[in-house]
Amino acid sequence: MFTTVLMIEKPLVSDDVELVTTLHGDEAVSFVVLIQPRGDQDRLLRALDDVALGELDQAVREGSEPDDRDTREPARRALEHSLTLLREAGAEAQGRIIENHPLDVLTDAVERHKADEVIVLTAPHLVEEFFHRDWATRARHKVGVPVLKLFAHTP
Repeated sequence: MFTTVLMIEKPLVSDDVELVTTLHGDEAVSFVVLIQPRGDQDRLLRALDDVALGELDQAVREGSEPDDRDTREPARRALEHSLTLLREAGAEAQGRIIENHPLDVLTDAVERHKADEVIVLTAPHLVEEFFHRDWATRARHKVGVPVLKLFAHTP
C-alpha cells in the first residue's frame, strides 16, 4: 500500500480527491491528512496573495475579519469532510488538526506512518512561494521523502 501524507488548508472537493487518489494508478493508497486552522498569523499573507491575484474584494474581507475567531471547529469539520470523501473514493484515511509547528508535525507523521510521499494541496500563495516560505518548499528540506505541490480546486 502506498502511504501519502496530505497537507491541506481547506476541505477537499471531489476534484481534489479524484486527483490525489488516482496519482498512483490502481495501487491501494492510504492517506494521513493534516490540516492547519487558518488563523491571524497568516492573514496579511493571504491579503497580499489576494491583491497579487487581482482579487481585491477578497483582500478587503481578509483585512476585516475579526481577530478572535475560533478556527478549530471549522478545521475539524473540514478534516472530517475530507476524510469521508477519501474513504468514499476507496482510500484508507486518517488525519489530525495541526495546532503548532506544522513542519515538525509533518516530519513526525512521515516517520510514524512510514510515508512514501508528501502532497501539499493548497491555493496559490504567491508571496510565500516567491520567498520560498510555502509548506512544500520548506518540507522538501525536512521530511526525507518526495514532496509534490498541487493547487487545490476551488468550488
